[in-house]
Order: sequence, then C-alpha cells, then structure tokens
Amino acid sequence: MAAYQKDPNDLSKSVSRPRVVEHALGDLDLNNNLSAKLKNPLAGISREVLLADVEAFAQEKELEHCLPQLKRGALLAQNPNGFEGLTDLTEDDKYHLRREITNKWAQPMTLYLTIALCSIGAAVQGWDQTGSNGANLSFPREFGIGSGSLADEWIIGVVNAGPYIGSAALGCWLSDPLNRMFGRRGCIFITALILIATPIGSGFTQSWQTLFVVRLIMGIGMGAKGSTVPVLAAENAPTAIRGALTMSWQLWTAFGIFLGFAANVVCIQFGGVDTWRYQLGSAFIPAVPLLAIYMVPESPRWLLRANKYPQAYKSLCRLRNSEIQAARDIYYIHVQLELEKQVLHGANFFTRFGELFTIPRVKRATLASGVVMLAQQMCGINIIAFYSSTIFRESGFTDMEALYASLGFGAVNFLFAFPALFTIDTFGRRSLLLFTFPQMAWTLLAAGLCFLIPEGTGRLAGVVLHSSTSSLPSTPLVKVQFLSHTLQRYSLYLTERSEWLGPSRCAWASPLSWVLLSLLCWLRWDPSELSASTPDSM
Repeated sequence: MAAYQKDPNDLSKSVSRPRVVEHALGDLDLNNNLSAKLKNPLAGISREVLLADVEAFAQEKELEHCLPQLKRGALLAQNPNGFEGLTDLTEDDKYHLRREITNKWAQPMTLYLTIALCSIGAAVQGWDQTGSNGANLSFPREFGIGSGSLADEWIIGVVNAGPYIGSAALGCWLSDPLNRMFGRRGCIFITALILIATPIGSGFTQSWQTLFVVRLIMGIGMGAKGSTVPVLAAENAPTAIRGALTMSWQLWTAFGIFLGFAANVVCIQFGGVDTWRYQLGSAFIPAVPLLAIYMVPESPRWLLRANKYPQAYKSLCRLRNSEIQAARDIYYIHVQLELEKQVLHGANFFTRFGELFTIPRVKRATLASGVVMLAQQMCGINIIAFYSSTIFRESGFTDMEALYASLGFGAVNFLFAFPALFTIDTFGRRSLLLFTFPQMAWTLLAAGLCFLIPEGTGRLAGVVLHSSTSSLPSTPLVKVQFLSHTLQRYSLYLTERSEWLGPSRCAWASPLSWVLLSLLCWLRWDPSELSASTPDSM
C-alpha cells in the first residue's frame, strides 16, 4: 500500500498516491467533462484494496480508535445506495441510513445551530444594505449635500455604494487568505467584529467623507463574510439538504432587508434630527450573534485540508446523527481531496484563479455564473432597494409614510422568496431566469412611468404598486437563483476555489450600476439644468 503525504505543512507535494486515487485519476478528464460531474472515485475498487487503504489512512491520520467505523464507512461510501445489502453494517447503522432518506431534516441540533448562524449571517447582509435607504431621507441635509445638484447626487450615490466598492476592491479578495489562515469560523468571527464596529461608527460620523470611509470598511466585512458563510453551510451540511441550504442564503438576506426597513420605521419614532444615525447604527444588531460562531463545529473539509483529521472526525460526529455517517463522509471527503491535490498539482492562488478561465468546463461555469450575477445586480431592482424611501417621498408621501411603504416593499421582497424553494427544482433555473427578467423589466419601467402621472392618489398608488411588484419576480426567481446557479455550476472544491470570485462579481456590479445611473442622468439632461434629480430618471 502506497504511503500517504508525510508533510503536514505542504499537502500539495504528495510522496506517492494512494491506490484509490490512482484508480480515480485514470478516468478523470476535466477538459472534456461536459456534465460537470465527477464520478464516485471509489467505484470499481476491490474490497481488499479498499480496506487496506482505509487501514493505512487510519494509521497515517491518527484515527485508529475508529478503524471499524471507518471500514464500514468506506464500504458505504463506495456503494451508498446499496447499504441494505452490506452485511458489514449493523442494524443501528442501517436505521440511521434509512432515516437519512425518509426524514432528511431530522438532523442534530448542532447542525441546526450552524444553519441558524449562517442564516443570521445572510440577514446581516440584508440589514446592512437597507440602513442607508432610510438614512437617505436626512443624512444629506446633515452634511450639506442635499441641494439636489448633480455633484451632491453623485456624492450620495458614492456613499451608498461604499460597502460594495469596499467589498469589490478588497473584501471578497481577502476571503481566500482569511479562510486559509483562520478557517471558516475565524473569518466569520473577524468579519462580525467589522460589521459590529462599522455601523456604530457610521452613526457617529461628522462628515460625508468619514461616512464614506466607514462604509468602505464595512464593505470589507460584507465581502469576506458573504464569500464564507454559504461555503460553511454547504460544507457542514449533509448532501441531502445541501441544496436547500444554499438557496436559503438569499431567503434570509431578504429577511434581513425586511428587518432593516422595520428598523428604519422604529428609529424615526424617537430619533428626531439624528434619526439617520440610529438607522445606520442599528445594522450592528444582527452581527452580534455571529460572535457565537465558535459554538458550531469548524468545516470538516477545511480541517481535512489543514491535515487536522481527528478534529475533522469530531466535527462530523457533531454534525451527523451517527458515527457511520461521520466515518463515511470523512473518508469520502479525504479521497476527494487527495484526488483534487493531484489535479491541482500544488497550484497557488494565481494558478487557481487562472483555472477559472482556462479549463473549458470551469470557464463555462465562470461565464454562466458571472452573467447571472451581473444581471441580478444591474437589473434595476437595486434602485428600489436603496432608494425606495426617497422615491416614495418624491412621489408625494411624507417621510413616515415613505418608510412604511418601504417596509411593505421589504415584506413582499421576503415573502415572495419562499416560492423559489418550491419551484426552482421543478421548472429549472434557466427557464425561470428567462421568464423573470422580462417581468422585472416591465414592472420597473411602469414604476418609472408612473411619475408622469399628475400628483395625486393615482400617482401614489401606481408608484407603490409597481415598485412592490418589481420584487415579485426579482426575489423568488432571480435573487434566490443566482447563488444556487453559481454554486451548482461548480463541484464543491471548485466552489471553494471561486468563493471569493463570485461575490466579487456582485460587489463590482453594484457600484458599476450606480456609475451607470449617474451617467444616464447626465446624458438625459444638460447639467446646467439639473437642479434636482427626479424619480422617473431612476
């Protein structure tokens, strides 16, 4: 039996390969793998070779104490659908494996705690985005940039885009080194500290320049966190529910947007002239629970990559209902990682980045996910999400009424995320994307055209109706799909490779959309006549 990697600090330089990996490499061709699927690397290996490999694996990785479970787990990983016929498995093993199929949501509380914290991480993303929505009604006057001039409108737009500029320029790119140095939990903990400090700091700023800098720093936390939380959820979850958890990211982001709108309404009740400070500062609240991230297990996959196999096994035992499931998963993930090491050949950060564009299958996945992400960010719904309160006020509402109308938009945005959970696997992602983008186009166009109606009840009703209905196709079918569409273009290791690249596309798309918006306003009117921007220009 070939020896395993001996140097724990350099997992890319394998002394010699285990025979199971040699077997799997024989049929692997990434360039011509059009189906984007890797077959089970254990398929076709004889029982003797497989069990000998497990023994060497347990000895090398200090897992001798669970060798019997690992042997049964390896046999199960080789033939997961035929467990009923495996005589090596105990009745207790088979009981848990049956429940894995018949009651896939019966998971340990530790896994549900992981899901809860990851959901909170998504809500943080949404709340951070909507604090500025309500603050736009008053902070420009506080800083002397509320005249409505072209220059002031550019400044307000840049301040609003600050988190996305910070995310695109630095936050998303830092997620890879942060994850490698501190692990998934460490990265989330660090970003939680940033996302607690920056909203509070926003509330104490005394100039728009300072507010812009603080929001840039917030973007660093948002980018790194948004790149890490979905990966932690995917790597900790069993295969049966991994897809649903992936889609839930945008569901809970929409919930965070709704909470942010609710906080805007609450803050105006007692904030007075400093309402905008409370609205921006309140965004620290959902980040506080993320400090408890060390209560949940670290990603087993990350621990295996760090050569911490005993810790990874303990982590899986906490995340699974039985030891047989933990043993199956740790051995299967190990074989996958060994295979991936041979494919990567010790690739560094830049090599892995380049492979997103050089390996044909991965290049197609990169193109597909990039188009979806850019389209999702630049489809126009961000204008409503960031400026709904301003739009409603310009259409004739008072500040209070505008915030309540935005709250209604947030509620629709959240509630209509649920249909995606029931339709996305029924009708298919591409079909739904092709259906929903045109619906967003006409509803957003209608919302803008409603400002041509003379002021009155009809104008108010039209603006609210079409602004809210624009989120019906956006939330359930586009926003929920874009992350699912991206992650499912890649295998799990390619998802990890692209974890910082995907959100970076989103982060670049948002500030770009603000630049395009300002450019369109400039082209629409002569700047000398632009004493104030009008909602229909949006």
